[in-house]
Amino acid sequence: MPRPPAPSLAEIPVGLGAQFRRQLPSYVAGLVLLVVYQYSQYWFDTRLAVAIDAVTRGRSVEATRLGLAMMGVAVGAFVIRVLSRLAVFNAGRRAEYELRRALLGKLQSLGPSFFRRMSTGEIMSRVTNDLAQLRLMLGFGVLNAVNTVLALASALAVTLSISVKLTLASLCTLPLLIVLTRHFSRQMFTRTRDNQDALGRLSELVQSSIAGVRLVRSFALEDSERARFARVNQAYLEKSLALAHVRVAMGPVMGGLSAVGVLIVFWYGGALLTRGELSQGEFISFYRALSRLTWPLIALGFLVGMVQRGRAAYTRLAEIYQAQPDLIDGPLPPPAHPLGALSVRELSFNHGERRVLERVSFELPPGGSLAIVGRTGAGKSTLASLLLRILPTPPGSVFLDGQDVCELPLSSVRSTLGYAQQNPFLFSTTVGRNVGFALDDPDSAGAVRQILTAMKEANILAEVLGLPDGLDTVVGERGVQLSGGQKQRIALARAFVAAPRVLVLDDPLSAVDARTEAAILEALDRQRAQRGVVLITHRIAAAERCDHVLVLDEGRVVQAGTPAELSRAPGLYATFAEEQRIERELAVLGDAEPSAAGAPA
Repeated sequence: MPRPPAPSLAEIPVGLGAQFRRQLPSYVAGLVLLVVYQYSQYWFDTRLAVAIDAVTRGRSVEATRLGLAMMGVAVGAFVIRVLSRLAVFNAGRRAEYELRRALLGKLQSLGPSFFRRMSTGEIMSRVTNDLAQLRLMLGFGVLNAVNTVLALASALAVTLSISVKLTLASLCTLPLLIVLTRHFSRQMFTRTRDNQDALGRLSELVQSSIAGVRLVRSFALEDSERARFARVNQAYLEKSLALAHVRVAMGPVMGGLSAVGVLIVFWYGGALLTRGELSQGEFISFYRALSRLTWPLIALGFLVGMVQRGRAAYTRLAEIYQAQPDLIDGPLPPPAHPLGALSVRELSFNHGERRVLERVSFELPPGGSLAIVGRTGAGKSTLASLLLRILPTPPGSVFLDGQDVCELPLSSVRSTLGYAQQNPFLFSTTVGRNVGFALDDPDSAGAVRQILTAMKEANILAEVLGLPDGLDTVVGERGVQLSGGQKQRIALARAFVAAPRVLVLDDPLSAVDARTEAAILEALDRQRAQRGVVLITHRIAAAERCDHVLVLDEGRVVQAGTPAELSRAPGLYATFAEEQRIERELAVLGDAEPSAAGAPA
């Protein structure tokens, strides 16, 4: 039977109650099966008393008939028990699957402010450990909660029909059991939450230590890092032991109380048996029914612990589910045709109390090119992030084909504007998959052709093919196996593959040499025939290839015009051009001096 389609992220409820209702059909199926199972146990116990009494009184035919019927019921009960667990456990698994999907979707929608508050290690702890606790609660926990109630009803139906006095005697420990359960419940919730918080801090430390292992080694801080890990690990150990003490104490206490109840049954039940108030069959049937109730009562402590661990886990996950994103989709539907004309009007932006951009304006027609130059800290990268709504873009300041980007869906804006960062992020996979990240199937023959073409345009193909496994070379964590220039060019090729209408390139040439820079600039000239280009750069040689140049200084536009106009006019652009001309001449002299020194006199 085909599986139903997976729900969209918007359709997935993340509240515990809502998720329970969503899995209700499976829970109801499991409940029905458990009712049938417990009724079969009630039937078995009541017939057991009759069968034993028939044997002791010489009614062998009746005993044989009942024995065969009881064997059939026992086999059927086994099958029903397995099916009930499949129904309820699968509900817990589906809930975990949907909650994990919703969690990833939520994380992808959150902005920088959230990730400044919560580290990657802490997030990973919640995605793995806390979700597993929720699965146990919604699967094993629900099953045992329902089964305990039904087993109690089924067992009491048998024991009360045999002897009310013996039933009351067997349950004399129940009030104390309830009091202790409440006590352990509170302890389990508090200590589980503390333990999971400590695990999150440990995960955060391990993740950051592994990611920065080269830096740790370069400063010879291995001992310091190990000492820091030891302190956090010791804190986690203390929280784990505190939780373990509660769990270790809970099992024996619950089991001991149940054992007291069994002893009372044998003592008082034996007395009733000797006085003739119970038959042998009734006593054995009573004991079997009570034994069916003993395990659920013992498991009650484990169930309480599981529920409290699940509650503690959900309180931690709720911090992510309830977090508010910095950016939301605009109300307009996706545009029916590709967008291309970029317009920025009076764009201002603050980082906290600091003004980063002040009334920046420019126009980029389809197929046009614009260079943005300026000193470090002038606001160039912030401007690039605002164009793509990576940061909260002020409404009424950035437009695509005359439509405010804040009114458009985020996916439409970001598919129109392709972005290559100065410090690119590479996934820990192959070079080919990093370049073909925007493709549905980067391993297909057509995709590989696109990837090779883009890498050739970005002047990285020859170097990649020279790697041990070519396109299949794994780049390591964040591209650690590659140089800075190689990572920049792979990111540039990735932007080419995405084929946006406008390329926004944030200083893609900062880590390459002059020869590679010239080749990439020629590729950018070819790209301008297909799409618009916004080139953020500090290199005047790159800016000179663009149609227009915008010069930023302390967040303000201090110059704007064509490269030729700005070269002739006094100002920051001409200053940069002169500084870089002198740097090139000095570099040429530096290269020439060794040859001159080695020449004959």
